[in-house]
Amino acid sequence: MFIMSKRALLTILTVAVAVTSAPAAFDNPKAKKPPRAKPHRRSAGESLPPLPLPATPLRRSERKRQPAPPALIGMVTFTDSRFVMRDGKRVRAQQFPTTQIDVERLTNYANYRLGIRYRYVATTLKSFSWDPVELPLLYITGWTPMPRLSDEEIAGLRRYIYDGGTLFVHAQCGRAEFTDTARREISRLFPDRQLAPVDTDSPLFRSYFRITTMRVRRSDEPFVTRDPYIEAVYVGCRPAVIFSPIDLNCGWDVARYPIKGGILYHQDDALALGVNIITATLANLKYARAFATEKIYHQQSEKTRDQLVIGQIVHNGDWDPTPHALPNLLKYTAANTTLNVQFKRAKVSLTDDAAFDHVALYMTGLRDFKFSKVELARLRTYLSSGGMLVVDAAAGRKAFDVAFRRELKRVLPKAELKPIALRSPLYQTPFRIRTVDYTDAAKAAQPKLNAPTLLGVYIDGSLAVIYSPYSLSNGWEQIPYAYNVGYSDADALRLGVNIFAYAVTH
Repeated sequence: MFIMSKRALLTILTVAVAVTSAPAAFDNPKAKKPPRAKPHRRSAGESLPPLPLPATPLRRSERKRQPAPPALIGMVTFTDSRFVMRDGKRVRAQQFPTTQIDVERLTNYANYRLGIRYRYVATTLKSFSWDPVELPLLYITGWTPMPRLSDEEIAGLRRYIYDGGTLFVHAQCGRAEFTDTARREISRLFPDRQLAPVDTDSPLFRSYFRITTMRVRRSDEPFVTRDPYIEAVYVGCRPAVIFSPIDLNCGWDVARYPIKGGILYHQDDALALGVNIITATLANLKYARAFATEKIYHQQSEKTRDQLVIGQIVHNGDWDPTPHALPNLLKYTAANTTLNVQFKRAKVSLTDDAAFDHVALYMTGLRDFKFSKVELARLRTYLSSGGMLVVDAAAGRKAFDVAFRRELKRVLPKAELKPIALRSPLYQTPFRIRTVDYTDAAKAAQPKLNAPTLLGVYIDGSLAVIYSPYSLSNGWEQIPYAYNVGYSDADALRLGVNIFAYAVTH
């Protein structure tokens, strides 16, 4: 199952926000469990110089600092505090209490399962350098309202994420007080990007453990088994902000000790998902750092004069997961064909008349999307008027594949996607293509795959839609992405050149 059913999603979200009691009324037992003492070792006994008799020679043992492994996770703490009255005494209390119980257990378990040696450290947004090389993963958790971040902190955190860092936000006990305010801060970070449920074919559910279901417990009610549920904001093809509105409980035995007023994943399931998050973060580091290098269209502002300009459709899903793809493809096209290429990408809305200025429109995505009635009608008119639509599923994601096939049926109800035969002119020029190579992720599922997998829709005998369920655009980007289910870089570029050359000449 690649997309969570609406009923299951609504049930989980309803449960996740059902707890609305005031923060002061909630007593979090996880906060009472102290972190484990840091390990230390003692040196062997060392003799003191001989002392005059009758003194007895002494031996002493000394603590020696354990070599520190590299830091992977930075647990964010907020230093603001205030004085409150407790038991008749005026004491200082944190404005935003947090715990180390989950990140401590997860770090130790991930080290054991993955055969790595990392640690977590405490940090603050005021002292952090915003360098993802220093801390690839930032972790925020709590059960009271999350503090409102300053504009400077928002800007620094946004820069950290764009530079390759990952932010993991976790609602302890699924408390709505934290969940609502965390969503507010995430929306301030990325107002133009979706925080949305992660589809069940995501690497977050299969990077180490294959997770198909998770057990959830609300208060002391029996566990309920559901589809795994977390949310994410994507930068490129990686989940750059990961948010769990349900307690991703790694350090508390909720099976034996339920938490009244809380909603928590079973500890075993939470640990498995946590290891997957760490695995995906580590696997994506090289991709994330390379992705941060911006591609510049040096002819972006110039007028178009009988040149090939590719228009990319903006839709209500993750419409731009591979922004570096088209400039690389255009460069490769200019070097290998006689096409008059302009190094320019036009963002196109289907509701805009400018869409009809392009002989071909390109579209990609990661997750579910849906066309409006106006977009459906305009795209139908565009295709019926001789325009061509080129589409690929970024990273080969099944959620987008399912959504595109569904939306295409709404645009052209009688159309049928069929394999484009190898004898098609599309595979003849400028490159003669008979076999192609796929990424390791694609070959893991289909070891014998060696022919291009392009599907098409014909209108009045002409090819109007070209669709690849395997990613082309990740190969065009030429940025190593471990979870790309698609064509190799070289063959993705060759196919891309042939596709748009065909669009121009036919």
